[in-house]
Order: sequence, then structure tokens, then C-alpha cells
Amino acid sequence: MHIDGLLPIHQFGFRNNHSIIQQCHRVINKIKESIEGNKICNSVFLDIQQACDKVWHRELLYKLKLHLPDHFYLLLKSYLSENHFKVKIEDEISVYQPTGAGVPQGSVQGPLLYLLYTADVPTTQDTLMATFANDTVLLSSDPDLVRATEKLQHHLNLLQNWLEQWRIKINPTKSAQVTFTIQRDICPPVNLHNTPIPVKKQVK
Repeated sequence: MHIDGLLPIHQFGFRNNHSIIQQCHRVINKIKESIEGNKICNSVFLDIQQACDKVWHRELLYKLKLHLPDHFYLLLKSYLSENHFKVKIEDEISVYQPTGAGVPQGSVQGPLLYLLYTADVPTTQDTLMATFANDTVLLSSDPDLVRATEKLQHHLNLLQNWLEQWRIKINPTKSAQVTFTIQRDICPPVNLHNTPIPVKKQVK
């Protein structure tokens, strides 16, 4: 079984024959085609907050069991089990507590487990999704500025429900909405989690 078969085509992080340059080309080409076609390209750049720390073990094992052979599943279950942590503040040290979330950063398995945890992120036919590990870009294109925004907002609404279900959070201070256009109209801003996302100036 090849693990790439479980990952979506828009995910380019930590994969063979995929690079950040190739992903940038996908995004830039979408923007270029929109501008050349006199369309508005509405986009959102999202940053996942504490991505590796928010991979919840119970939910991850549920997803792994659906797609992996039993021997692979049991091996990863053993890898995630019986992990504990303690906290030290000055001279005080807490008792050991079980670790219910997080994948080992710096390990070979850590990035792969994160990709598998987020592999079922929702997509739509009206938007382009580009992901590189936890960095996510959504783009919609349409001659009409309102329709371009509605397409993007629809995808964001689906994404919001998915984020809440799997207990993943967006960092709004590191996320932004950008409109690429040669027109002077300002596209209505989209929103996620009812938190204002900084709107950059139009790129002309």
C-alpha cells in the first residue's frame, strides 16, 4: 500500500516529487489565468495554529483505522500510546499526565501523521486549494466580484465546520484575505470563525 494514495492532490508537504516551488506555481498560475481572463481571483491564506500539537490521538487513530491495514494501524497505535509529560515551574514539578495530542516534531513519522490527520479537509469544485503541510491557500475566480467571494465563503464555511469537528484552530493574526484583480472594485471580505481577517490592498 502506497501512503501517497491516502493524501489529497493539493497537499505538497513532505512528499516525494512534490515541492514548495511546484505548489507556488499552481497558485501563481491560477492568479495569472484569472487576471488574463479579466476575472477576479479572491484568495485566503490560512495559518494553522500549533499544527503538530493539535493532532488529537483518539481522532487520529480513528482515521488511521479506516484506511490502514491492521498491522500498520497497531504499530502506529503503539507509537502514540503510553506517552506522558510533566511541567516544571521554577522548583515545582507536576506529576506525569498522559499525552492526548501532538506528534513528535523532528521525527520522520510526525509530519506524515499530521498529513494523514488532515487528509480529509473539505474541497469544492469552485475553488483551488493549495496546501504545504499546515500552510493553506484557497482561491476562487469569477468575472463577478460577488460570485467570487461567495464561492470562497462557501468553502470557508465548510472548512470551519471541519476545523471545529477535529479541534483544529486557525491563527487569525497570521492569516489574510487578498484580492487579485486589474479592476478597481473592492471584493467583499470573507470571514472565518467570525474573526476579522486583515484585508490587504488589491494587487493590480
